[in-house]
Amino acid sequence: MTKQERFFALKISSIMATRLFGLFMIFPVFSVYAMQYKNTTPYLIGLAIGIYGLTQALLQIPFGYLSDQFGRKPLLIIGLVFFFIGSVVTANATDIIHVVVGRALQGSGAISAVLMAFLADFVAEGQRSKANAFVGMQIGLAFMLSLLIGPIITVNLGISGLFWVIAGLSIVALIIVTTLPYVKPHTQYSLSIPNIKQVLTAKLLKLDFSVFTLHLILTCAFIVMPVLLVENNIVAADLKDNWSVYLPVMLLSFVGMLPIIILAEKFQKHKAMILVAITIMIISQILFYQTSLTYLTFSTLLTLFFIAFNAMEAMLPSLISKIATDDKRGLAMGLYSTSQFLGAFVGGIFGGWIYNIYDLNSVFLFTTLMAIIWLGVMLTMKQQKTL
Repeated sequence: MTKQERFFALKISSIMATRLFGLFMIFPVFSVYAMQYKNTTPYLIGLAIGIYGLTQALLQIPFGYLSDQFGRKPLLIIGLVFFFIGSVVTANATDIIHVVVGRALQGSGAISAVLMAFLADFVAEGQRSKANAFVGMQIGLAFMLSLLIGPIITVNLGISGLFWVIAGLSIVALIIVTTLPYVKPHTQYSLSIPNIKQVLTAKLLKLDFSVFTLHLILTCAFIVMPVLLVENNIVAADLKDNWSVYLPVMLLSFVGMLPIIILAEKFQKHKAMILVAITIMIISQILFYQTSLTYLTFSTLLTLFFIAFNAMEAMLPSLISKIATDDKRGLAMGLYSTSQFLGAFVGGIFGGWIYNIYDLNSVFLFTTLMAIIWLGVMLTMKQQKTL
């Protein structure tokens, strides 16, 4: 990439990482701290964690399409304003239903597809895989930091204080957006059935299903994991020493994913590496269900989980950008991001329901089943030059 492309990729990844950092910071703490709200149940905990995915899913395609029509920058500003409003609502909540409403408003700022399309607009075709891999790694880093910093903020400022910090992060993202150039929109097209069909190819749909399942499993996992850490006396009840688990896990998983990314991008082994990552995910979920959890076993299984998760987060956007046509990239990214956030919503709903009706451990049976189905789908993906 040129110096200009690298700087632009840094800005785009910073906006996305800042926003997702805010969304992810509640993951390691909410299941435990949600008991402070009125009317809390395990099901509503899952709904509060996952509801942002529903509004994101509903609005990703409209945001992507409108950005193709009117430009990326105006839609980014609108989306971040919605995110800020939702953060303020959650910060002032005393009842978990109010948290659900605020999280839904946060999700209304559905700008992930717009950001990825904006990146592809500025980066040469031959460099897009590098740019998307860079953004994916930044998102992975944001997720890692959120698991470490979220508990620290919550212990010191409370769950309300955490949401105020998230509101502040949305302002930081807005400031970065103001430094981006305005770009003339692509040639306009109608949001018609024939145009939508162009982004409903078998290749794209399999990648969409991949990100759906990936984020379903992630959301389910973080309904369960904070409670398991406390119940098994691995960390303190207020999660103040969460970092002792997540810091080594994040460092090791980051190193562990690098060979997968290198083999996928440099040697064009995308299908093989996707199958490897899914297999690692299945192993981690089965062992979480069957293994007695201590600090060592929990950390080892979580490391396996994040090697798979981080590798997939880096690989999937790169593949989408290679396959989608230039004029429909916003629409294709919209469908991809819709699938991602719909997975988060379904994971929150089903994870909370299973936790409420059965027990914590049963959630891992559900995630194992979904990962096995995912593996079966991706086994049918043809290995081609772009894949």
